[in-house]
Parts: sequence; C-alpha cells; structure tokens
Amino acid sequence: MALTKFNYNSFDLTTAASKGLAFNSNANGFETSSAGSMTLIKTLTASSSSTLSFLNGSDSVVFDSTYPVYLFKYINVHPATNAATFTFQVDTGTNTNYNTTVTSTSFLSQHDEGDSATSLAYNAAKDQAQGTSFHVLSNEIGNGNDECGNGEIYFFNPSSTTFVKHWIARALSYQSDDYIQDRFFAGYFNTTTALTRVQFKMSSGNIDAGTIKLYGIKDS
Repeated sequence: MALTKFNYNSFDLTTAASKGLAFNSNANGFETSSAGSMTLIKTLTASSSSTLSFLNGSDSVVFDSTYPVYLFKYINVHPATNAATFTFQVDTGTNTNYNTTVTSTSFLSQHDEGDSATSLAYNAAKDQAQGTSFHVLSNEIGNGNDECGNGEIYFFNPSSTTFVKHWIARALSYQSDDYIQDRFFAGYFNTTTALTRVQFKMSSGNIDAGTIKLYGIKDS
C-alpha cells in the first residue's frame, strides 16, 4: 500500500491563544478550533479527609456565571467507616454553615450479590422537603478494600440571583451489605442568592480515599 507524504510547510498551523487545531476540507487542511464544551476546572483527592470543599475564587475553583452548567464527578470514593453515606451541601457568599434549604426527590434500583433481592422504588427516606441537612448521594458504602461509591451531580446556573438552584444527581454504591445501589436524585436549593461553595463529606468518619472533579459546561 502506497503512503501519501505531505510537506509540513504546506499546512497553515497558525493558531491563537487558548485555541487548538482541527482538520477541515480546505487545501491547507487545518483551522483554528475552540476547546471542547466541557472544561475540567479542579480535581480534589481525598486522603483521610473530613471534607472536600470547592469554593468559587479560591484555589483555582470557578463556580460562578462563567458556565451555565457545572458537573461534579466523584470517583472511587471510599469511607473510613463501614456503611457511611457520601453526602453534599452548598452555601452562599461567605456563609460556611452548609445548611441551605433543599427540596428533592429520590428513587433507587438495587440488587444483592446473592441474587435473592431486587427492588425499584421511590425512596422517601432519602429525599428532603425544605430540609437543611447534607443530602444523601451514595448510600451506606462498605469500607472493604473493594467497596466504593461513584456518581455525578449537575448544577444549573448556580450563580443566578433570580431563580432557585436546580440540580440532578446519579449515585452508585457497593454497599456494606453487598448490594449494588443505583440512586437517582433531583431537587432545588431554595435560595435566589448565588451559590459560591459546595462541600462533600461522609455521614460518619473520614473520606479515606477518592477523587472529585469539577467541570464547567459551556454553550448549554
């Protein structure tokens, strides 16, 4: 099979700050291209951590009007305490109480390792109605070496000063009783003040290990 060789000097490789290169159908083959719509903003890694917190304007964290949608992904979160639940809350301005009023809905599907029990049901025990507690994500994660929780949360326009702050989440956990749980949440933080911070913690004990990544999603 013959190979086609191109002269490097025949390509237009001129680009601009914060831009990349992409192929096109022109004779020179390239054009200036913007970055993808999802941008990694910050990664935090737990190591026997009591909390992991993201604060807008601190330590390179952006959580303001720069993006209309923000996404948190938590990966292989492992509790120090068996059957601890991974949770989150938010706050505004300089407030650090993390007790913003939230109303939410919750349902789950689950299946145990022994293939003896399955369910798909609304889970009233894990929602809130104008509550102020840290909200459940991955539930009762086991602290065995092979047990962890994973999931994601979307925040929509958290810097709005007009509307309440909607969010949706999906959370998986390898539970201490050897169930896999797939949980679905949606809700709103009942404030028209801009959110500036998000905190994650276990219901008891430390976050032994795990990673949380914050992304901004533009053009959405």
